Amino acid sequence: MGCGFTVETVEAQYPAHWEADVVLADGGTAHVRPIRPADADRLRSFYSRLSDESIYFRFFGPRPRLSDREVERFTNVDYVNRVALIATIGAEMVAVIRYDRTGPGEAEIAFLVEDAHQGRGVASVLLEHLAATARERGIERFVADVLPANMRMTGLLRQAGYTAQSQFEDGVVRMTLDLTPTDTSTEVTIAREHRAESRSIARLLTPGSVAVIGASREPGGVGQTVLRNLLAADFTGPVYPVHREVRAVAGVRAYPSVGEIDGDVDLAVVAVPAEGVLDVVKECAEKGVHGLVVVSSGFGETGEEGRARQDELARIARSYGLRVVGPNCLGIANTDPAVKLNATLAATVPGRGKVGFFSQSGALGTALLQRVAQRGMGISSFVSAGNRADVSGNDLLQYWEEDDSTEVILLYLESLGNPRKFTRLARRIARSKPVVVVKSGGTPSGHSAEELGLPDSAISSLFEQAGLIRVDDLIQLFDVGQLLAYQPLPAGPRVALVTNSDALGLLAAHACRAVGLEPRAPVNLGPAAGAAEYGPALAGELASPDVDA
Repeated sequence: MGCGFTVETVEAQYPAHWEADVVLADGGTAHVRPIRPADADRLRSFYSRLSDESIYFRFFGPRPRLSDREVERFTNVDYVNRVALIATIGAEMVAVIRYDRTGPGEAEIAFLVEDAHQGRGVASVLLEHLAATARERGIERFVADVLPANMRMTGLLRQAGYTAQSQFEDGVVRMTLDLTPTDTSTEVTIAREHRAESRSIARLLTPGSVAVIGASREPGGVGQTVLRNLLAADFTGPVYPVHREVRAVAGVRAYPSVGEIDGDVDLAVVAVPAEGVLDVVKECAEKGVHGLVVVSSGFGETGEEGRARQDELARIARSYGLRVVGPNCLGIANTDPAVKLNATLAATVPGRGKVGFFSQSGALGTALLQRVAQRGMGISSFVSAGNRADVSGNDLLQYWEEDDSTEVILLYLESLGNPRKFTRLARRIARSKPVVVVKSGGTPSGHSAEELGLPDSAISSLFEQAGLIRVDDLIQLFDVGQLLAYQPLPAGPRVALVTNSDALGLLAAHACRAVGLEPRAPVNLGPAAGAAEYGPALAGELASPDVDA
C-alpha cells in the first residue's frame, strides 16, 4: 500500500462472522455485513439517493456521481488493511462505514448514511461493529477528518464512549479515537441496545392498526379466532382481515392481500399455512408493516425442514426491518386502555393490571391466561414467543424495564437462549422490578437443561445470582406474582403464625427463621378449625402492634 509499514499477509477471504442482524434506535432492524465486489450496483444506487450535503460532508466537495474506478476500489477490499461494512434493509444498502489502515495500529475512517435513514442510529451501530473488526485486525486507533459544520459526525464520535482527542488544522477537525474498550464505551453500547430493543417491542405492543392475514370464514379457524378476539377486545385502531377469496370476515371488509389495504398497517398477525408464510413476510415488508405475529405452526417444532423454514423466516423479516413474534405462538396482548390489543388465540385475556407475562410455550398459553383471569390478577401485557425465531424473553425484559405500567415480571421459560445476556439484563432489572421465573425441565425441541450444558443446579445458581425469584411450578408463579403485585410490603420481620396443627406450625416457624424472619409462637386453633375460627384469629394477630405480617 506504500504506507511505509508491513503487516502479516492475510488472504482476502470474506469474513462471514462479521455479519449481524441489528435493532436500530427506532425499533426497526437492519443487516450489517462486509461489502463485496458484487455490491457495485447497490453502491451506485445508494449514492444516487444521497443529498448534496451528505456528499459534501463525506468528500469535502461536490461529487455528483462515483466513477467506475472509485466504485471498484470501494467495493473491493482485503478485509484486513481496508475494510468496509454496509447496512442493508431488504435489498437496498442504506449506509456504509470503512477504514483504511494508515500506519501501525492506526486507520482512517469515514461513513455515509442515506438521508432517509439518518437519525435511526445506523451510524452508531456501524461504528461499534467496525471498531470490533478493527481490534480483530490489530488496529488500536481510528482517525477521522471532519468538517466543522458536520456536527452529527463529531457528536457521534464523541458519544461512542472511547477516549477521544481532537485538533483543528487547515479548516478540518482531526479526531482520534482510542479503540480500547472503556467502561463508558461498554455502557454506551448496552444503553443503545436497551433503547433499541425496548422500542422495537413497544412498536409491536402498541400498534395503530392490525391486519389478520389468513382470516377465513371457517368457524374455529386460527385466523378467524384471532380476528374475533381483536374485535371482542375493542381494539382502538382499524382491523383488516386479509383473505384472497372472500369479501368479508366476521362482518368486516376483507382484502385480497395486505398490499391492497387502504391505510397503514403497523402489525400483521400471520395465520396462513407454513409454506405460504415467507411470501406473506415479503408482502408485509413492501407494505411497510413494523412487526409480525406468526401463529402458524410447521416450523422448528417439526424437524429439520421446518427449522430451515424458520431460519429463512427470521432472515427475511430482519433484512426488511421487521420484528417477529413466533412462529407457532399464541400471540400478544396489551391491556392499556389506549390500545386494548388481544392479538392472541385466547378468548379470555385478564383485565388491566401490573404484571408483565412472558410465556415461551404457545400450547400452554391459553390455559395460563385463563388461570390468571380466574384469580382476578390483571396483566399489563402478554407475549407468547413460541419458537422464538426473533423476539425472546430478553427483548421483553428490555421493554418491561421501561414500561411504567409493569411492576412485576413473570417468565415461563423452556430454555434460556443467550444465558449471558439474560443474566446481565435480569440482574439490572431485578433491582427495581421483581422478576419471577418458572423454568421447565425441557425445551420445545425436547432437550433437557443438562443436554444444553446447564444442569438444573447451575440454572438455580444463575437465577439466584441475578436476583431472580425461581419457583417450581405455574401455581407458585401466579401465587408469588400476585403477592408481589398486590400485597404491600410488611413493615418488619415479625411474623404471626395461625395454624390448626402444632407440627405444621413448627415447620412454618422453621421456614421463617431460615430466611431471617422472626416468627411468634404459633396460635393453634385445633384440627376442627374452619373459616369462622380463622377469621377472628387472623384479624386479632394483624391488629397486634408486635406483628408485621
